[in-house]
Amino acid sequence: MNREPLTMFCYVDISGQVRGKGIPTRLLEKRLATGVGWTPTNIMFTPMGTIAPSPFGPFGDLILKPDRKAEANVDFGDGSPKEHFFLCDLLTTDGTPWECCPRTLLRRAADDLKSEAGVTLRIAFEHEFFYSGARGRTGDLYALDAVRRHGAFGEILLAALAQCGIEADGYLAEFGEGQFEVTFPPAEPLAACDKAVMLREMTRGTAWRLGHSVSFSPRLSPTAIGNGLHIHMSLWDEAGRPISHDPKGPCGVSATAGKFLAGVLKYMPALCAFTAPTPVSYLRLVPHMWSAAWSSLGYRDREAGIRICPTFDTFRSSTAEQFNFEYRAADASACPYIQVAAILRAGLAGLKQGLPTPEPLVEQDPGAFTDAERQRRGIVRLPGTLGAALDALEADVTVKGFVPPLFLKAYLANKRAELALSQDWTAEQICSRYAEVF
Repeated sequence: MNREPLTMFCYVDISGQVRGKGIPTRLLEKRLATGVGWTPTNIMFTPMGTIAPSPFGPFGDLILKPDRKAEANVDFGDGSPKEHFFLCDLLTTDGTPWECCPRTLLRRAADDLKSEAGVTLRIAFEHEFFYSGARGRTGDLYALDAVRRHGAFGEILLAALAQCGIEADGYLAEFGEGQFEVTFPPAEPLAACDKAVMLREMTRGTAWRLGHSVSFSPRLSPTAIGNGLHIHMSLWDEAGRPISHDPKGPCGVSATAGKFLAGVLKYMPALCAFTAPTPVSYLRLVPHMWSAAWSSLGYRDREAGIRICPTFDTFRSSTAEQFNFEYRAADASACPYIQVAAILRAGLAGLKQGLPTPEPLVEQDPGAFTDAERQRRGIVRLPGTLGAALDALEADVTVKGFVPPLFLKAYLANKRAELALSQDWTAEQICSRYAEVF
């Protein structure tokens, strides 16, 4: 059969889904210059296939404008159509950025962090997912046999990522049966989020071509191991020098990094509405599950809200270059651009307010503290439901100011509608439905 190649112009919406329009590839150069039409209310789709009450109604038009630097063009070599898409900005019809465009939100947050504080961030994501074709066995956590038994999936995925310009630097079997993790090196925020989107789509595309599926959902069942999305971040000055580390600082945290982290932790309950934005997110964010339940800074602590990560003397890079922090109250049901934009805004607020460095916890459980001790340290329990996270966002004037008013209105309407859909579902139903979506 004859085929005409297609190229997709895509973006990630509020619901964390990659959506867009296709064009015949023969028209690519023309459409790279002009973009294609889009509809404002399309950003109001929920993960469950409904349209949330829209502030835009049936009115208005937008442009999906592709970013030439954000192209995935992958030939799997099996005769199937190429995975060819560009990630796009949302523009108004006069070519100016739309205030609800997720990539624009992130780009402006990064620009403001640089112009107002002289700081740039480098971001890396750890993605965890379950693969239906793993053919796992009891006890194969982190096992060589787990990688062997999932066949060529990992190698095909890494080859696809390489065609996207993503040089994966880690791949392993994780704790859950059929669960795997893939990582890539740090990049500036927009490029890191573009890579995160491509990684998820290439993972899905690889599984589909092998007759299987993957899920990045935070929980596949109420009793199963969850999938995290760990967001690593380090601070650099405008000359490209690392500024996260100070050997004299608490657990090596520099004063500048301490202010940034203090802002993120101060606003973390409200940030959860952006970084863990679905009902299923909160089946994972519970104490003693190796996720994050408290707004704490922990030294090499995988249950802290933010973990101070280790450095290694065997690495060629310096301690200062390696030193980084891991935001743990996040998962892949979120739009990565919105996640990182919110974190950057909170960190910038901490820098501008000159907040003191939080006292890092070293092998301490905030749940074991008295209420008075947690209050002294500024540690609070993170929201236990999406509804509580949205309430925290609506109650926090500062965090509401991190995004334009129109975007905030659209975001809250979208997430409240999603929450209403799931209000009568059991935990099992929530898990099964989100496992399919993500």
